[in-house]
This record gives sequence, C-alpha cells and structure tokens, in this order.
Amino acid sequence: MSLTNGRRASLVIGTRGSQLALWQAEWVQARLREIAPSVSVRLERIRTSGDKILDVPLAKIGGKGLFVKEIEEALSRGDIDLAVHSMKDVPSVLPEGLAIVCVPEREDARDALLTRDDVAFRDLPSGAKVGTSSLRRQAQLLAHRQDLNVSMLRGNVNTRLRKLQDGEYDAIVLAAAGLARLGWAEHVTEYLSPSLSLPAVGQGALGIESRADDTFVRGLLEPINDAMTSMAVSAERAFLDRLEGGCQVPIAGHAVVENQSVRFEGLVASVDGTRVIRDRIEGPVEQAAQLGTSLAERILEAGGKPILDQIYGRA
Repeated sequence: MSLTNGRRASLVIGTRGSQLALWQAEWVQARLREIAPSVSVRLERIRTSGDKILDVPLAKIGGKGLFVKEIEEALSRGDIDLAVHSMKDVPSVLPEGLAIVCVPEREDARDALLTRDDVAFRDLPSGAKVGTSSLRRQAQLLAHRQDLNVSMLRGNVNTRLRKLQDGEYDAIVLAAAGLARLGWAEHVTEYLSPSLSLPAVGQGALGIESRADDTFVRGLLEPINDAMTSMAVSAERAFLDRLEGGCQVPIAGHAVVENQSVRFEGLVASVDGTRVIRDRIEGPVEQAAQLGTSLAERILEAGGKPILDQIYGRA
C-alpha cells in the first residue's frame, strides 16, 4: 500500500452490501475524510454467510459471526484495512490478530414495533402475525403475549417493510437505530421499552474492527471513539462471552454509563418465552467488563444455565 510521509495514502473499508451497512460504512468514511483529508478512503462490499442464506432462520444455520466472518477473513488477509459492523452482529471472541478499535456514540438501542394499522403492542389482536428474525425478540414478545403468532422474518430493512405493507405480517420488530440511520423513523408505531423488550448486546452501536497491530488506523479513529459507549458495550460483551452466546440466542443485555457508574440489565429466556431469568447490576465504570461477567454468573445460577443447556443441546 502506498505511503506518504510515513503515512498510508489510502484505506479500504470492508462492509456488507445492505443499505443500512453501506450507510454505516459511508458515515465512517466521511468521518475519516474529515480527520485525514489526504488519505483516500474507499469501500469494499463483501457478502457474508448471513447475506447469502435468506430462506432459513438464523438460529438454525448455526455458528457465530454469520454477518462478519467473511469480512474478518478479508481483514486478516490484508485485503481491507478496517471493517464497520453493527456491534450486535460481532461475536464476543474475535479472531486472533483482530480488534475492535473504535466504538462511536451509540444510536437509540431500543427495539421498534411497526404495524400496518398503527396499533400498539398491547392492542394487537390475538393471533396477530409478528415478524422478527431474532429469538431474543421472539422470547420476550411471547413472555408478554403468548397469544401472538411470532414468525420468522429475514431480509434487509427494505424487504421487511415491504412484507409488512403487503400484508404478510400484522407487525414487525426492528432495531430503532437502523430505522433512524436510514431516515425511516416515521414508520415506527411504538418504541418498545426495555422492560418489554430488552435490547441485544451491542444494539445501536457500531464496532470498527482492524488488525490489532495497525496503529495508523487506530490513531485515525480515535477522535470518533465514544468512551461511554465503549465501556457500556464492554460490559455487555463480557456478559455475552460468559454465557457463550451468539446473536441468535435468547440473550439480552443493555448497559448505561452515567456519572462514572454502569447500570446493566441482562436476561436469558427460553425460546417460547415461558421462562425468563432477568437481573441487574451497578458499579464503577472502570469495572464494566467485570460487572458484565458477574451478572452473567448470577443469571446462570438463578436458572439461566438449564435454559442455555437446552438451547445449546447440552441438556
């Protein structure tokens, strides 16, 4: 790669090709151009396993990192210099030699309900068909409304909105952050409170990954790293790591950092929503990761372990 005065003259950002992924990568590209106008920054679209397999529920595909694996392989090979991910798609354990080097300020972490007739969640008719690809959302929605028909819904945001508008679903649940980034918040019927649908680990946050020893990229990204978001996400990812969870297991966790303190709430649920183990913890921000691990231990001891053993086929 060409150099200018000891600095690289160009960088390549790896990204998925969906409209949301491109928006996120282009946002990072624009920030880098502001920070280092002399560095050429281009995008490289990469199809991941999660993009290729659209007719099977994600939970049945198996494995972790369905939306990042091929991008991380390109990063390890040196084909790209950095990757922009939705943090909730990133496994808690990264490939050797790679690191999350920047976590910008978080967007709204909540889940959003979209309905054809502007009907709130509590007013959906019995038997209403609710679309989601997430077992986490499915479990929590059923925990509150066993009378709903929660069904698989794959595809990008555009596809899911079209299926709602075409009447294939009475309601769908999407991440509020993606809708906000794409300028589609007007479609939201109701933002679901965390007490009803606790967000996924990392939801609403971006994770920028590079090779761990790439000090040039790490230095360039430092101005857009948000310390509070980074600490909150570290608590959530430690929680996920201790539970051996991936993005398609009914595990939820959301941390908030205020006044040098972390408030963190997490849960483990059965897929059908009949069992939910939920707890919260609070402590100093410098112990964020330890707090995440401690909360995971408490939830496992309170009944989370047999639920996860059954989901992982260890029961």
